Amino acid sequence: MQIILLDKVVNLGNLGEIVRVKDGYARNFLIPSGRARRATETAIKEFEVRRAELEKAAAEKLAAAQAQGEKLTGKVIKLSQKAGVDGRLFGSVTNHDIAEALTKEGFPVAKAQIRMPHGPIKTVSESAVGVALHTDVIVEITVNVQGETA
Repeated sequence: MQIILLDKVVNLGNLGEIVRVKDGYARNFLIPSGRARRATETAIKEFEVRRAELEKAAAEKLAAAQAQGEKLTGKVIKLSQKAGVDGRLFGSVTNHDIAEALTKEGFPVAKAQIRMPHGPIKTVSESAVGVALHTDVIVEITVNVQGETA
C-alpha cells in the first residue's frame, strides 16, 4: 500500500514522502496514529495545502524535545531494589521503573521511550540508558541501582 507520511517515522521516511508499506502496518498503526494517509490524489493535494502547517508543528515538536533533552542530558537516576549479598536483585529494574522515576523528577516520559541496550538491569550497578524524546533526539542518562538487604 502506498501512503504519504504526515510525520517523520523511524526507518521509513520523512514528512511528505510517499512510501510503500505492508497493508497491515499502514492500516493498524500508521493511519490510526495519524502519522500517514493513503496516497490518493486528494490526500496528496490536501497534504500540499497543509504542508507548511505540518512542517511548523514538526519543528515545534523537535525544538521542545531538544530543550527537554538539554535538561535531561547527564541526569543520574537513583533507584533502590532489594538485593542479595552477591549484588543480584530480587526482580529487576525495567523501563517502566525508570520512566516512573523520571516522571517523579519532573521529566514526563513514557516507558516506550526508554531504550535499555542490554535488557532489564538485574544487578546492583550503574548503567547507561537512552531516552528517545523524538526520532532525532536520544539522550543518555545514568541509572544507579542501589541494593537494600532483604
